[in-house]
Amino acid sequence: MQNKIILVTTDSFGTGNDPALGENVMETYFTVLKQQSDLPAAIFFMNRGVYCLTEQSLCSLHLKEIEEKGVKVFACKTCVDHYNVETELAAGEISGMAHFVELSATYEVITIA
Repeated sequence: MQNKIILVTTDSFGTGNDPALGENVMETYFTVLKQQSDLPAAIFFMNRGVYCLTEQSLCSLHLKEIEEKGVKVFACKTCVDHYNVETELAAGEISGMAHFVELSATYEVITIA
């Protein structure tokens, strides 16, 4: 996956009537991802996805570990500002759309929506 980036646009993996299930599946995704030897070049969070990086999300614990393994983790500045979560970020660094465009021109994008 080194030639890929993951774009996360929501805090709940998949759609359905039970948000708690989607949040649990998202956490499971990052739990399994961090155990892989072949990790993506970066993970970029937009829209409600930035909530995955906050202290309230168990995903943030796994994302910290993924960062420690050398994967760059980014939060969209516009989205962080919109949801007013800058002080709640437990993982990742704030970045902008120009950076995402640059990454997406360089790497294949896998989208979790």
